[in-house]
Amino acid sequence: MNAKVATVTGAGSGIGREVALAFLRHGYSVVLAGRRVAEMEQTVAMADGSGRALIVATDVTQPASVTNLFARTKEKFGRLDVLFNNAGIIGPRASIDEITVEQWNEVVAVNLTGSFLCAQAAWRLMKEQNPQGGRIINNGSISAMTPRPFQAPYTSTKHALTGLTKTLALDGRPFNIACSQIDIGNAATPITARMAKGVPQANGTTAIEPTMDVAEIGRTVLMMAELPLETNVLQMTIMATNMPFVGRG
Repeated sequence: MNAKVATVTGAGSGIGREVALAFLRHGYSVVLAGRRVAEMEQTVAMADGSGRALIVATDVTQPASVTNLFARTKEKFGRLDVLFNNAGIIGPRASIDEITVEQWNEVVAVNLTGSFLCAQAAWRLMKEQNPQGGRIINNGSISAMTPRPFQAPYTSTKHALTGLTKTLALDGRPFNIACSQIDIGNAATPITARMAKGVPQANGTTAIEPTMDVAEIGRTVLMMAELPLETNVLQMTIMATNMPFVGRG
């Protein structure tokens, strides 16, 4: 059995579920965090990993909830080797003049503040444990580099997440903490189901976009996690090969 411990936020569906499954099937002990306990229980059942899984109901926007998550992690498993910072929301798809402050704040709270709070709590645990160190992998997005139309809150938080990733990668060196970012384009999840009907493009048209098997994200994050701590994939892009991103699409 793999002796490593991983925590995955947003582990009840989509990318979070696939990453949690990849870790469980590879023998990791896994802490599944999210707001929907029933869905996380389904994730564990899919991997037959109940003996190595801990489910913790968590709201990443709430400091006390995040503190509880990592306290439970330490209590159950004694350490943390990998955090996959995945919880996030898309938010409104609208012109900036139509977005309310409340909508903006909600996206920032989940995507950016939630990632900060989880990274901070994981950092404290990784810094004090013996052997010291670990790996934080942030779920960025292709929107961390190139926006889609009418997604100002989401794009802004994902650009900011790149800054957080680079800062943690730099500041973690004395403590053997590596930090990475995976930028994902068009993994087939419930969120991307709309792409089969067509989504807005930069030139004002609407086009159907190809997607890729979300299980490939699980395999890729596992690969990143399995690297020795003296090696780091700082930023990786994984995408559906034919999606309109490179060049003119």
